[in-house]
Amino acid sequence: MAQQPDQAPAILPLVLASLEDDKALEPVVIDLAGKTTMADHMVVATGTSQRHLASMAEKLIERLKAAGRDDIRAEGLGDSAWVLIDAGEVIVHLFRAETRSFYDIERLWQMAPPPERGAVRSPEPSTAPGGSDDA
Repeated sequence: MAQQPDQAPAILPLVLASLEDDKALEPVVIDLAGKTTMADHMVVATGTSQRHLASMAEKLIERLKAAGRDDIRAEGLGDSAWVLIDAGEVIVHLFRAETRSFYDIERLWQMAPPPERGAVRSPEPSTAPGGSDDA
């Protein structure tokens, strides 16, 4: 059974509490409002080993399912240095330290959104000789 919209805000605190319980290192929450419609928040955290990543991911998935979320998807649960968990409103990236540093997705997603496509800027008035209509 999928979560009702009024229950959605409870997902982020559940994710953060789970990661804290499992000793995730340096968790960062990125607000995705105005940057994408795929989720409301992204959480990035580090694990000390592949085993630690897998354990954090498996426990997080169990806790989300226990909270009524049955639409959880995960990638990289095998022998991986990066695990991605899609919990709908919250996307979770669990990295080994060197992988997190290499991809640096916090910097990517915390940047200002690009201007809208198709937006046209007004041309600057011409200052070249003969380019004005002052007569």
